[in-house]
Amino acid sequence: MWAEILKALSVYVSSMIKFIFGPIGGKAAGLHLITTMVVTAAGMMTVVIAFTYFGEYIRKIISRWTSKKKGPNDETPKKRSEFFRKYGLAGVAFFTPIILTPIGGTLLAVGISPNREKIIFYMLISACVWSVILTFAVYFGYDAVMNFVNKVQPV
Repeated sequence: MWAEILKALSVYVSSMIKFIFGPIGGKAAGLHLITTMVVTAAGMMTVVIAFTYFGEYIRKIISRWTSKKKGPNDETPKKRSEFFRKYGLAGVAFFTPIILTPIGGTLLAVGISPNREKIIFYMLISACVWSVILTFAVYFGYDAVMNFVNKVQPV
């Protein structure tokens, strides 16, 4: 029992850092499919909730460290607003598990929307949907590849 809890905990922590590490770690640890989905989504949502409530403070600290004068090719608020006008908060939530990290996506969402409940809601939907998709892809994709490799005999 404790071994399963420790396996699930490692998947939880790894999905807090990068979402895809959850399904990969769950498969590697031999966790059940449903356990992997739940723990992966929970890992992302822990980061989302923490950074939604403390993200603005963290962004201010980071911007103090990295502030510099803008050059001619630096991102401007106009370019940033064009991206968010096109995709919005739902787009950020959609891309967070597959392209961004839970931390980066949440900080980005906090920067564009002051509505914490809306951020958490969109991120929860995204985490649940992508958790199912990526866990199925890792679990059954791996099995399909291994079956194919085992059928192909070297000459």
